[in-house]
Amino acid sequence: MCFGSFATLGPAMAPGKTGKSTGPLEDPSVTLFREYLRIDTVHPKPDYEAAIQFLERIGTDLGLTCQKVEVCQGYVVLILTWPGTNPHLRSILLNSHTDVVPVFEEHWTYPPFEAVKDSQGNIYARGAQDMKCVSIQYLEAIRRLKTEGKSFARTIHLTFVPDEEVGGHKGMEVFVQRPEFRALNVGFALDEGLASPSDTFSVFYGEKSPWWIKVKCMGSPGHGSRFISNTAAEKMVAEGDFPLCPPRLKSDSSLTLGDVTSLNLTMLEGGVSFNVVPSEMAVGFDVRIPPTMDLKAFEEQVAAWCRDAGDGVTYEFFQKCMDQNVTSTEESDPWWKAFSGACRDMKLQLKLEIFPAATDSRYIRAVGHPAIGFSPMNRTPVLLHDHNEFLNEQVFLRGIDIYARLLPALASVPPLPTEG
Repeated sequence: MCFGSFATLGPAMAPGKTGKSTGPLEDPSVTLFREYLRIDTVHPKPDYEAAIQFLERIGTDLGLTCQKVEVCQGYVVLILTWPGTNPHLRSILLNSHTDVVPVFEEHWTYPPFEAVKDSQGNIYARGAQDMKCVSIQYLEAIRRLKTEGKSFARTIHLTFVPDEEVGGHKGMEVFVQRPEFRALNVGFALDEGLASPSDTFSVFYGEKSPWWIKVKCMGSPGHGSRFISNTAAEKMVAEGDFPLCPPRLKSDSSLTLGDVTSLNLTMLEGGVSFNVVPSEMAVGFDVRIPPTMDLKAFEEQVAAWCRDAGDGVTYEFFQKCMDQNVTSTEESDPWWKAFSGACRDMKLQLKLEIFPAATDSRYIRAVGHPAIGFSPMNRTPVLLHDHNEFLNEQVFLRGIDIYARLLPALASVPPLPTEG
């Protein structure tokens, strides 16, 4: 789609009338996107095999080499490769995940795995934004470039990984430690970002460190009719006084969610009967810490909060990410210069941010490779993990246009000093 016609999209995001058939005028890329959305890869039982077969079929059609790596039993990473003319140069990695989060169908206007397109061109499905759109945009951009007879010095790899939505522990986290990943010789990676409701495109150069903390409170038990001191419940209430809403975010409008530490109470455990004061209770917190925060100092603060709550209050980590790597966005960096330069040529307005949650990019950065989170979806409400997740077909098609400009720029970065 041309950029000019995109300007007419503005108010066309409201739900329209249903239109399930593709129709003779539907762009083949949109039809492919909707086909992928109909593959049920929702947790807890994602149909990874069907997704891999679908993507491998496209890769074969495009003349890409295919490799499947089983990183854990039943968890396969698919690698599609477009070889460059100079295999000694570091490659470009285009990463996306195949799994999607659960749905509450009663809250959806349309069935979440039918990829219904309404009269406004909005395509409703789980994964429409997160992130099956990007997978197909990568592939369709490559289709266009190959059709145009293009070739580039650097090899382009596409990885389709499982398990991202539940932490990536059976996906990218183990894949980056394997020889098959090292053999990709990655120089720069693109991964998922977020939609942007404004004209700008969000670009994520780092992300928060996720900490999942369980705090256990021990106290005096007794009968529910008595006044008992030093109970587990009163200590748990003290734990609940953690600062759940950062005042900095409210007082400084220039800050984004990625700039501040978020702390949410997400689980409560305890009690055996209405008339028994329990001797033990527990509370779980989901904490997301930006790269600017001193992690050691923050853990000391957690320990101090537990001490202040009273005796018998302890904490343990169920997840503790200590990686705080960020990707350079300096114009002197050749990868960023290529990315940002292509965006300027397309007149894209970029907004640099720290990703507020966690993606597979953290594992890529942790093994020393620069990675940018970018999903080309502006003028689009952020609906990942939400009811009625959708993406407009014109936004989707423009994303292909964007990748078709970005990939040549990245794959043509001149040899770096470290590459001889």
